[in-house]
Amino acid sequence: FVHNVSLVKLVTLSLYQLYLLKSVNNFLMTGPKAYLIYSSSVAAGAQSGIEECKYQFAWDRWNCPERALQLSSHGGLRSANRETAFVHAISSAGVMYTLTRNCSLGDFDNCGCDDSRNGQLGGQGWLWGGCSDNVGFGEAISKQFVDALETGQDARAAMNLHNNEAGRKAVKGTMKRTCKCHGVSGSCTTQTCWLQLPEFREVGAHLKEKYHAALKVDLLQGAGNSAAGRGAIADTFRSISTRELVHLEDSPDYCLENKTLGLLGTEGRECLRRGRALGRWERRSCRRLCGDCGLAVEERRAETVSSCNCKFHWCCAVRCEQCRRRVTKYFCSRAERPRGGAAHKPGRKP
Repeated sequence: FVHNVSLVKLVTLSLYQLYLLKSVNNFLMTGPKAYLIYSSSVAAGAQSGIEECKYQFAWDRWNCPERALQLSSHGGLRSANRETAFVHAISSAGVMYTLTRNCSLGDFDNCGCDDSRNGQLGGQGWLWGGCSDNVGFGEAISKQFVDALETGQDARAAMNLHNNEAGRKAVKGTMKRTCKCHGVSGSCTTQTCWLQLPEFREVGAHLKEKYHAALKVDLLQGAGNSAAGRGAIADTFRSISTRELVHLEDSPDYCLENKTLGLLGTEGRECLRRGRALGRWERRSCRRLCGDCGLAVEERRAETVSSCNCKFHWCCAVRCEQCRRRVTKYFCSRAERPRGGAAHKPGRKP
């Protein structure tokens, strides 16, 4: 049903959001007008996917830069590595998640709870009931929007479509069962249960694990240029679970600047060393971004200004003081001379 381009009006978006949403908006056509009612949700979902990408990779060598956010492989400019796989999966997941959530909130007249299993036995001591989030609706609509961006027939197109599906599977696979007890005097003789979406952060974390375990698919050069080649590609991808991310190429060395690929390298990047709430991955960011890339860690003192000692005054204002605090930050910088064990070893995982 794709015929003519119809852009959605987008307000106060950052550059990276506009870059991504350009791909999504190119799909919003003047075909069946029923699909236009979903356009805002699709755009918001794609945006949330990229925001989650930036969160998940904030302290990695590859940190979801703007150049990585195009969802179409037209022009041959896209790579086919595991980072591209993640971008497709998280974007597809974001679109499906937002459509499903908006459906549950009653934003669409033609969509509501998934009660298709209500009354059926779900397990020992519980029945399906209540209002399950309608992931079937979100999955179907998001597939028509996101997958339509990929019009190629080669291995790269097949990879993108596979990872789009993996993103949708991640949303379904992380749903939570919520139950309500029924019985006399507060007893729980029976339960009715329904499925709810998790926080989207859980979907992002799930796909980050899939990213680390992504499978590399080896195909012959030029596969897809003939009917036989396209058939071989289809057979190859059918043999791989759609719950797994796949890629065709190895990732470049993200330690180093590469203007051709649009990579900035890790020199000048901030890293983390101390903090009660830091996880293991964050605590090791200085070694990963600096030390393993042949860079030194530079300590800088900075002053931050924030609101503090806020008080409510009748009626009706909140007045705060401005508190200044000295903080220590750490950055990767070019070492003046090589240090033992700090030399960058090419080929390490990002």
